Amino acid sequence: MIQTNFLIIGSGVAGLTFAVKIAEQFPNKKVTIVTKANENESNTKYAQGGIAIVTDKLEDSYQKHIEDTIICGDGLCDEAVVEMVITEGPKRLKELIEWGAKFDKNNQGTLDLGKEGGHSENRVVHHKDQTGQEIQRAILTQVHRKENISVLDYHLALDLITENNRCLGAYVLDQKTNEVLTFQSDFTLLATGGIGHIYGHTTNPVIATGDGIAMAHRANASIKEMEFIQFHPTALYDSRTGTSFLISEAVRGFGAHLRTKNGHQFMLDYDPRGDLASRDIVSQCIDLELKKSGEECVYLDCTHLDLEPFVKHFPMIYNHCKNLGIDIAKDWIPVVPAQHYLCGGIEVDKTGRTSVENLFACGECSRTGLHGANRLASNSLLEALVYSDKIYHFLAENPFENKPLESKVTDWKISQKPKINPDYVSNRKAELQLLMRQNAGIVRNDIDLLKAKETLVDWQKEIKNTIENHQVNAELYELHNMITIGLLIVQMSIDRNFNRGGFVKLRIEN
Repeated sequence: MIQTNFLIIGSGVAGLTFAVKIAEQFPNKKVTIVTKANENESNTKYAQGGIAIVTDKLEDSYQKHIEDTIICGDGLCDEAVVEMVITEGPKRLKELIEWGAKFDKNNQGTLDLGKEGGHSENRVVHHKDQTGQEIQRAILTQVHRKENISVLDYHLALDLITENNRCLGAYVLDQKTNEVLTFQSDFTLLATGGIGHIYGHTTNPVIATGDGIAMAHRANASIKEMEFIQFHPTALYDSRTGTSFLISEAVRGFGAHLRTKNGHQFMLDYDPRGDLASRDIVSQCIDLELKKSGEECVYLDCTHLDLEPFVKHFPMIYNHCKNLGIDIAKDWIPVVPAQHYLCGGIEVDKTGRTSVENLFACGECSRTGLHGANRLASNSLLEALVYSDKIYHFLAENPFENKPLESKVTDWKISQKPKINPDYVSNRKAELQLLMRQNAGIVRNDIDLLKAKETLVDWQKEIKNTIENHQVNAELYELHNMITIGLLIVQMSIDRNFNRGGFVKLRIEN
């Protein structure tokens, strides 16, 4: 039994920011971060574009950013949440700068603001094309300065411990020793990121398997709007499954054009905003074009752009393409949509509280109401920063007395069982990813969804039986979580009868 005051599951911007603030507020209390890979591996690290924040009050305004967010969310945003998050943006940016995060500046010495799809003004604060990595670096530096924060890497949370709808901590697998540890905590924060590898073709790192949402679901927390999956329109085309390299939306904001193989600039056929339409629109249009042509990809044309400022703005993208033999001065970049972001998740209120007492959620695993049916580009890091601050203030300003437990928290029962065959896990995972891409992708229909549900229900029964009869294993639990997430997405897609934002379901007659 390991006692801690604050247990944080996940080490992206959401979890780390909360950890720094709560550790500073309560220097005599213990803060424990568990993360299933190394401490700097998270979806945050791969965020290229930046943070959408209103900093130029002459050209921009809170109202414009609020309107852009609501338009992108297609009528399903919580307007009070949108206003709260956007108006708090400048404070959170100031905090990051004070913590040492460095953002690009223009020749006048002010912040160099980018523009992305769905935004009416330039407002994206960035660090070249590696903004997430820079923010993660700065916050981790602050984490390491706090003596009361412990970071345990290669520790996979298996399940939450609950009693009478109250979270008491979590069971966590130490992947180095294969020992299951019991963490008892006053408060638990889920900051576990996204679900990308349920689809296989994704911009997310391999750790994005929906663990926090699946654990919260098993603990009877409210889960909402899992059908709203955002597909990024421009992932570098690769025929293999796995993490796809992202070509940031900011490249189109910089002036790049989407073209078919024969050179047609097709986005203007669908939307007056052309290449800078919102992500849901661009992804759906690319999907339509590929289905019409039978081609594997479309192309992003940067050949008309001034090379020197392009390389300065997007060094990682330029070098990655160059290493693959793509000279962006002469060659078009082959791109396809790939799963990028989940707009739904664990339902939370404006203080980050879930429906389970003492359990909070923040970042991509949470459903705050900010994104509605489709997230506006670069609003995700902003949401994580604002909500981690809201959770911190709620816990710092409200005195809590934990009720006594009705029964003792028990350790995980270990018994001698055979090891799982790794081929079973890898094969079932590949089948799951293919099923989700084919039956619950960019455009869905009830016939395919019902077939997927039937298969997933069978797999869920199978995986529960497999877990009961084999040794604890990280890959097996990830697969368990992925099947749970797949079922949530499919069921909520079946339940939704109206197309909104990133959700498109066609009516197909039997």
